[in-house]
Formats: sequence, C-alpha cells, structure tokens
Amino acid sequence: MARTKIEWTESTWNPLTGCTKVSAGCKNCYAEVMARRLKAMGQPKYENGFKLTLHPETLSEPYSWKKPRVVFVNSMSDLFHKDVPIEFIQDVFRVMKENPYHVFQILTKRSDVLLYYDSEGNLEWTHNIWMGVTVEDDTVTDRIDKLRLTGAKVKFLSCEPLLTALPNLNLTGMDWVIVGGESGRKPRPMKEEWAIDIRDQCQQKGVAFYFKQWGGTNKKKNGKVLSGRIYSDMPAKEVY
Repeated sequence: MARTKIEWTESTWNPLTGCTKVSAGCKNCYAEVMARRLKAMGQPKYENGFKLTLHPETLSEPYSWKKPRVVFVNSMSDLFHKDVPIEFIQDVFRVMKENPYHVFQILTKRSDVLLYYDSEGNLEWTHNIWMGVTVEDDTVTDRIDKLRLTGAKVKFLSCEPLLTALPNLNLTGMDWVIVGGESGRKPRPMKEEWAIDIRDQCQQKGVAFYFKQWGGTNKKKNGKVLSGRIYSDMPAKEVY
C-alpha cells in the first residue's frame, strides 16, 4: 500500500504492474513514465519496467491495514489485462472480500475482459468493490454498456484524460463520474464545455460528479475549479 496524490482515493495497492496500450487515453500513460523512473531508481518491484508483472507477495498487504481506507487497485496496471490469469484475478477478489472495511476501486479500459470474467470467472462483487471503466473519448462509450451488465455494486466512469465531448452519455446504473484533463509534458487539451456538459448530465441523472483537474503541464497551478466551484462528490451508496 502507498499513499497517493490521486484526489479521488486515499492510497494505492498494486498486485500487478505494467501494461500495454489499448486506446487513445493510453498515449501519455503516467504509469509507464513512473515505472521507468522507479526502475532507474533501482526499485525491485519495477525491475521489469512497464512489462506486465504479477506480484503475488502483495496479496497479503490489505490484511495488515488497521484503519478503513479507500484504495485504488492497480494504479500502475490494469487488473483485466488479457494476460492476467483468471486465477490471479480471483485471488485479488478474494482478498478484497476478506477485507470488507476497506473500499477497493478498480478501473479498467478492458471492459470486454471484465464482462467475460464477470460471467465466466465466478467473481464475487461484495459491497466494498467499486468497478469503473475509463471513457476518454466518444469512440469507447461502449465500455459503459459492458460495465452496466456486471454485478458490481458501485459502478463509475473515469473520463480522464477527457479528449472529446461526450454528449448523450447513458448513465443508467452509474453511481459516479470523474472528469479530468491530461497532465504531463505534452498534454492534449480539454475544453471547458466538455466538462460542463458531463456535469450537467450527471446532475440530471442524480449521478455523483467529481472534477479532478484541468491538467496541463502545471496541473497544480491550473487547479480544479469548474464554473466557479469545486466538485468532489462521491457515490452516495453505503459502502461499509
């Protein structure tokens, strides 16, 4: 477990590291840059750089956490990468189930694998497992439909980096939407009207809306104020 600067969670837990690119949102992957940096620093966990690597020794970590916390699972990878064995995914789900006082947030771009394992992998969706998909542009909104078909108790969308407008989102069954601009050395721009439109859609449907950041090369300076206020809503469902 590690503390994190990701605003919508409290800490991270990485039973696997490394990934491969699957869509436009992956172009400037922060995790890839960080993995290379950690490898250069001699961190043993990142000796393979950004090559997909399982870390079964980390599965015992949540049992040692004394206080309830919100945990982003695999901030440095994707649990539903096609090369992750279903047995390992089941092990991760077992650990999350056996630690019900923590909230575990999973985010994937591989909604097809998620949906397949939801029906074929005997995954048990306990109340403390939040499942999300990344929807960075208007070509991948089908990920929402696949997420909706899963048994996850809390479902959310991460529209970060937001690369296009996303009008007419089908938010049925969704509990939370996160929106953010891209950061890094060469960030792609996000238009204000895109974020405002998603906010309005969430308000119309009663979905919690979280505006994470404007992004850019100096995301701290650019801040997270949208239309004169900060939006940091979380799902209203009972999670403990």
